[in-house]
Amino acid sequence: MHKIVVLGPESTGKSTLSQKLAAHYNTVWTPEYAREYIENLPRSYEQHDLLAIARGQLQLEDEKAQQASELLICDTDLYVIKVWSEHKYGQCDPQILEQIASRRYDLYLLTYIDIPWENDPQREYPDPQMREYFYRIYRDIVMNSGVPWADIRGSYAEREAKAIAAVDALRNVKS
Repeated sequence: MHKIVVLGPESTGKSTLSQKLAAHYNTVWTPEYAREYIENLPRSYEQHDLLAIARGQLQLEDEKAQQASELLICDTDLYVIKVWSEHKYGQCDPQILEQIASRRYDLYLLTYIDIPWENDPQREYPDPQMREYFYRIYRDIVMNSGVPWADIRGSYAEREAKAIAAVDALRNVKS
């Protein structure tokens, strides 16, 4: 099975793209567990919550992998938690870093900030400069990951077409 991760800053269409890819390939996708966790939290999240979110994300990913056909689409991975933790708290829990090092993915789809920001109570950085800052961090991560990646930008239709082309190219190489 191939694991595809859609990665990028807030409000760059990751969930939308994940859903569309799962539908296109007739498979399942792993939503971002942090959304559900934070939505049910009776307070603002704190640093220790990030480890619980990471564990929930991996559990959800493992559950969805059992249901997936030949592809699993992941709306994020633990790099997002690492980036947030380091930005907000100046460090990342070593257990999260260990999981990042042990997990394997086959393709990253890096979403750019060229679609309009959508307000959401869970989103924190609407400023265009901060969006660019986070994009550059994620770009550096995928460039140094050793995993193939594709830059996903443009309209929603263009993004979907670029993502499908990247997934199809991976499938043709690996099959």
